[in-house]
Amino acid sequence: MTTVNPQAAVRSSQVANVQRALTVGWVLWVVGWTVWWRADPAVAWAGVGLLLAQHGLLLAFQFGLSARVSRAAGQTVPSGGALVGAWWRESVIAVKVFGWRQPWRWRAWPDTLPTLPVATRTVTSPGVTAGTGPRGVLLVHGFMCNRGIWNGWHAALAQGGHPVVVVNLEPYRGAIDDYVPTIEQAVAALTQATGRPPLVVAHSMGGLAMRAWLRATPGAQARVAHIVTLGTPHQGTWLARWGFATNARQMRLRSPWLCELTANEPPDLGRLFTCWHSCADNIVFPLGTAVLPGCTERYLSNVGHVALVDHPQVRADTLALLAR
Repeated sequence: MTTVNPQAAVRSSQVANVQRALTVGWVLWVVGWTVWWRADPAVAWAGVGLLLAQHGLLLAFQFGLSARVSRAAGQTVPSGGALVGAWWRESVIAVKVFGWRQPWRWRAWPDTLPTLPVATRTVTSPGVTAGTGPRGVLLVHGFMCNRGIWNGWHAALAQGGHPVVVVNLEPYRGAIDDYVPTIEQAVAALTQATGRPPLVVAHSMGGLAMRAWLRATPGAQARVAHIVTLGTPHQGTWLARWGFATNARQMRLRSPWLCELTANEPPDLGRLFTCWHSCADNIVFPLGTAVLPGCTERYLSNVGHVALVDHPQVRADTLALLAR
């Protein structure tokens, strides 16, 4: 299997640049605070503790807000203990993703695209060639993320011999429709390399980017085998009311963009999707907004938004889809 990057011209990531600056700035702040107050160890340790707690406090606020909004909507809400457990797991994985994988390791795993051997090709109709080897996989990240969020998936997909393309959606604060050409390039590359429509796994906003591609591309439904979405705000999210980037505004509950997107989609579009969601999603809430009507619904109890990406049940179910 050869390694190729369909986005070879993309040599940097806007999100990685932002998160590197934030990570370095945070470390310098901690060091500077400690040095400044070295004569008073109690103040130094208290300040460092407060700085370390900021990340957890923000997530705690999100989890509390999610529970409150879902409860008001009459939806399932985790118990107090379950919510604390989900908060802790999300706090750990968020540090790994936003403090390491995305700012520093987003290019650690290159895309893998094989050259389709003649022996694996079959002619299905004049001029159309199909492959019989492992199906390709397209991984699509969400808002304020980059391809590094998927680093935990590569080993399992490589073990199965599946070609993989992981996109970077930029500009990261742009309109969701702006990502259509990037997705088209990735789908075309995987199809050309394998002779088969790829399986797509999309997290959060990435699922909406796939729906935008389906709307904009003639015959697109036949060009993907299936689309698995993880915490995608198919019906918007309450939290997006506080986001002012173009794509964040598009993800607000009942936003004009979402209403127009839904109105222009076929009524049976959901059959192409498997939608994972959780009662403890701290970004996409209230519960139920991450489900597309007519989809295959998958529900997880007490799993945070970013934690959905690395959840073993999500990965196992997706690998089973690939094996069929």
